[in-house]
Amino acid sequence: MEFRLTDVRTLAMGLAFAAFWGSAFSSARIIVQDAPPLTALSFRFLISGLIALAIARFSGRLRPVSLVRWRAIVLFGVCQNALYLGLVFVAVQVIEASIAAIIASTMPLIVALASLVLLNQGLERKGVFGVLVGFLGVSLVLASRMTGQATMWGLLLCIVSVLSLSVATMTIRSLDVGRNMFQVIGLQMLVGSAVLFPFGVALEPLSVTWSVPLFLAFTYTTLVPGLLATWIWFSLVERAGATRAATFHFLHPFFGVVTAAVLLGESLSLLDVVGVVTIMIGILAVVTSRPVHRAPI
Repeated sequence: MEFRLTDVRTLAMGLAFAAFWGSAFSSARIIVQDAPPLTALSFRFLISGLIALAIARFSGRLRPVSLVRWRAIVLFGVCQNALYLGLVFVAVQVIEASIAAIIASTMPLIVALASLVLLNQGLERKGVFGVLVGFLGVSLVLASRMTGQATMWGLLLCIVSVLSLSVATMTIRSLDVGRNMFQVIGLQMLVGSAVLFPFGVALEPLSVTWSVPLFLAFTYTTLVPGLLATWIWFSLVERAGATRAATFHFLHPFFGVVTAAVLLGESLSLLDVVGVVTIMIGILAVVTSRPVHRAPI
C-alpha cells in the first residue's frame, strides 16, 4: 500500500482527534458522578466558546457572519453539542464510558450511507471494504462490552446521539470555516450552551460535589476534547471530506476502552485488542481510498 504525504498527515490528525475525543467519554463519566450533566456541559460549552472567540479576536479573524452561515452554525451547534454530547453526558450516568464510545464509532457508516443517498457520493472498493471491516471491528469490541450495566435507556440515548453527530458531520462543509475556524467553533459552542442551559435548569437539581477529580475532568474536557479536538476535527473534514474523516470515529472503541480501563477501572479483554486491530485496518483502507461521484440515476 503506497502512502502519500497527505495520507500521513491525515492519519496523524485523525489519530490525534480520535485519542482526544475518545478520552472524553471517561472524563464525562467522572463529571456526571459529581455534577448535573446538562448544566455542567452547558458551562463547558460556554467556557470553550468564549476561549475560541477570544483566540479569533486576538488573531484578527473575527468576521461578520451571514444568515446562511448562521443557519449552518446553529444546526451544527444543536446537533453536535446539544444533542450528541448532551445525550452522551446523560447516558454515561447509566452505561459504561467504553460502550458510549463504541456506539459513537458507528457514525462513519451512517455518514457513508447518507453521502451515497443524499450526495450520490460513494467510495471505491477499497473504501467500501474498509467501512465493512471497521464495522466488524466495532462489533467485536461491542460484543465484549455488552453487560447488564448497559441499560436500554442509555443505549437508546447513545443511538440518537450518534445520529445527531452524523447530521453535524454532514453540515461541516456548509460552514465554510476557512480562516475563521475559531470563530465558527466558538459560536457553535455558544449555541450548544444556550440550548442546554434551560433544560439543565428545568430538569436537574443544582447539586455539585466539589472534588479534585471533578475539577481536573472538567478542565480537561473543556480544553482538550472541547477546543483542541474540535479544531482538529474541523481541519480534518476540510482536508479529507466528511466520509473519510468520519472513519476515524472507528477508533473511539480503542481510545475509549483504554482510557476507561486506566481511569475508571473498566475491563479490557483480548477481544477488545483484536477488534481494535481490525478497526485500524479498516481505517487505513478508507483513508487511502478515493471518493467516487456516481452518475445521477
